[in-house]
Amino acid sequence: MFKDYNDLSPVAIDCLKEIGNIGSGSAASALSSMLGKGIDMRVPDVRVLDYQHVIDEMGGPEKVITGILVRLSGDIKGMIMFLLEDSFARVVLDTFLDKHDVKVVALNETELSAISEMGNIMAGSYLQALSTLTGLTIDMSVPSMAVDMLGAIMSVPIIEFSQVGDKVLFINDGFVIDGVDIKSNIILIPEMESLNTLMEKLGVI
Repeated sequence: MFKDYNDLSPVAIDCLKEIGNIGSGSAASALSSMLGKGIDMRVPDVRVLDYQHVIDEMGGPEKVITGILVRLSGDIKGMIMFLLEDSFARVVLDTFLDKHDVKVVALNETELSAISEMGNIMAGSYLQALSTLTGLTIDMSVPSMAVDMLGAIMSVPIIEFSQVGDKVLFINDGFVIDGVDIKSNIILIPEMESLNTLMEKLGVI
């Protein structure tokens, strides 16, 4: 049994990376289907990082992004958070609402709802892939969404999961839609008991 994220073996980390790959591919496929557009997906870069490295990796605490947070329950407890840059919002709103040159800091309720719904669909697809892979039941909350500085958005998992440790599974899975480079990141934070359950199902422990 692993006590915290620092205790993870290389095999366990490789398994988490593969989960990241599979989940990201499923989420991108769902996004492609909803938008009615082809998506060229990069091979996700999946790492176990501490919170500060995640913030640094994405451009620093003052960078404004859209965060979509989903809490997990059932066999896996924890949270998954999508960290999306302006390019994601622009493609979604251009497709569904025929809105152009939007700024995420000045979205109205309808625009925020459209982006939140896409996050909901991506999260559901991601978790369905994980459930199918492991045979575990994973339930998800209604997503909560915020447009804020990265430091403020990351403070939620930092506070809620401080007892788990300072590490998260960080997935950099950008893709290209209609020639537009979409920067997208996911952080997955299962509680330690859930992480051990996951590792047992995958035959690591």
